[in-house]
Amino acid sequence: MKPMLLTNATEIPLGKNWLYETKYDGFRCLLEWKNEPILKSRNGKILNQMFPEIINFCYEIQERISPYLPLTLDGELVYLTNNFQSEFSKVQQRGRMRNNEVIEANAKEFPCHYIVFDLLEFKGESQTNRYLTSRKQQLSHLFQSIEIPSSVNYEDANRIQAIDVYENSELLWKKILVHNGEGLIAKKSTSKWSSDKRTVNWLKVKNWRYVTVILFKYDKENGYFHGGVYDEEKLVEVVTFKHGLKEDEMKTLTAFFQTKGNKLSANIWELEPSICVNIACIDFDGKKLREPRFHAFNFEFQAQNCDWKHMQRQLLPIPQTIKITHPDKPVWPASGIQKDDYLFYLQNISSYILPFLSGRLLTVIRYPHGAPGESFYQKNSPNTIPDFVTTKLVDDIRYILCNDVETLLWLGNQLALEFHIPFQTVKTKKPTEIVFDLDPPSVNEFTLAVEAAVRMKAIFDQFELKSFVKTSGGKGIQLYIPLPMDSFSYKETGIFTKFVCDFLVEQEPQWFTTERLKKNRDNKLYLDYVQHKEGKTIIAPYSPRGNDLGLIATPLNWDEVSTSLKPDMFSIPAVLERINKYANPFHDFRQDLDAKSFAVVLSQLKELTK
Repeated sequence: MKPMLLTNATEIPLGKNWLYETKYDGFRCLLEWKNEPILKSRNGKILNQMFPEIINFCYEIQERISPYLPLTLDGELVYLTNNFQSEFSKVQQRGRMRNNEVIEANAKEFPCHYIVFDLLEFKGESQTNRYLTSRKQQLSHLFQSIEIPSSVNYEDANRIQAIDVYENSELLWKKILVHNGEGLIAKKSTSKWSSDKRTVNWLKVKNWRYVTVILFKYDKENGYFHGGVYDEEKLVEVVTFKHGLKEDEMKTLTAFFQTKGNKLSANIWELEPSICVNIACIDFDGKKLREPRFHAFNFEFQAQNCDWKHMQRQLLPIPQTIKITHPDKPVWPASGIQKDDYLFYLQNISSYILPFLSGRLLTVIRYPHGAPGESFYQKNSPNTIPDFVTTKLVDDIRYILCNDVETLLWLGNQLALEFHIPFQTVKTKKPTEIVFDLDPPSVNEFTLAVEAAVRMKAIFDQFELKSFVKTSGGKGIQLYIPLPMDSFSYKETGIFTKFVCDFLVEQEPQWFTTERLKKNRDNKLYLDYVQHKEGKTIIAPYSPRGNDLGLIATPLNWDEVSTSLKPDMFSIPAVLERINKYANPFHDFRQDLDAKSFAVVLSQLKELTK
């Protein structure tokens, strides 16, 4: 079988007989499972070798799923960046890999999901002649039976998940726009499944982004026009296109190039940068706009303003629900970062920071005139807030819960520059992680924080405890040990944190101290374990700081914690570049948590303190 194909549409069809799903950008493929699971691409290519995390997950659930085999599922192989958006380039790169070691390393750093939206074969019986609603119900029952998620969650380690189905297209479309997803798929509830057939019963509506480029070249041989943007005063090509032009527009542009342009060869003319056009596309792959189409001339836009930064903002527009004020306001003047740059950072980092902000009583530090400068802590929610903002009343304080990207951007527009969070969510009174704060006397002694972090890691490894590390965004380092939900009290974790810090001080009293008063620390690194209590807060991973450079509290890989590490390496531009190149070191923070190791350590420490 080959997957049934979708038909492009410009408008979302409405009516009770339509169902709606998110359109993800990945590899369409079937999962055929008789004796062994086989991932088969649209062209019949076997993808098992390239996506071992999916196949390994299949074997993990084999015992649960075996009563329902043979089974065939229809879905999309994706790398999720949030619940409504996936990154095609990560899947594309994986599909080109052949070396097993490289593939395994990539699968660990950038694990993909298989998002299932149809059930074609169940217990060896074909389901293709049944209505879509019937197939969906059967799929839902199957996933509930074998305990596989029936909803998409980019943080979930379950590599196979069922797609979310909406009856309200407006609700789904809004979520897609807010999360910058590729588009929406509308399916008739009575549609049947036909192999390798393009059908009008399945329609795809794309979320087009509109990018302004400068026309500078025309190739008569293939009829393509070339467009670019300025990158540090150099014109860089980002698109070649001819689709979307009406016949008269094509003739006008061709004539203009041939009469006003500089003829470079028999078929190629070049123009001085002057004419700007808007191009509709679905994304940018790092070199070219994807699926480009001519949209309109933009005679009002000045060519010199058509630059890389402007293109990036057009590719990632601010959601219409957020009203931005003074986007050109300087926020970190020393770094040349304006408010729009800051909001752009928050959009890009949202899927990294929100897992730590969501469901926690938030304290922010606002800098109304930019940083550094006048600032104030804010715990209490303003009286007037947008409908999408969630709050919770605790001890006469109405806290904001930053549960989504809209709330994050709303706070960013108010110049909330620092996001501080407690060590537990609102669902529990117990800590969900242990955090050690390694605070050197100044940035000049940052190597002391590195030394302490490495020594603590050795202790954690000895106790078989999973640990993570990040810069504080200031002069120090912070270490994390994630805990299973509702497992240990603050009193119990306090026994452990005190032991570790006291042990380090005993080992190296000339370097480390647990003395709370700065005047008594003698220029030593302060090991702060007292701060780890209910009601206390810590700077969230990926939060900026209100210092001159706007440094970021940046998660690190443990092999980066060395004498070459410097806190000023992690500015907003540097972290944006970093997340585009490397995996998030905290991506598996909540995965595979087991209370057993920490319980054993705690039991031993309690015996020692008797």
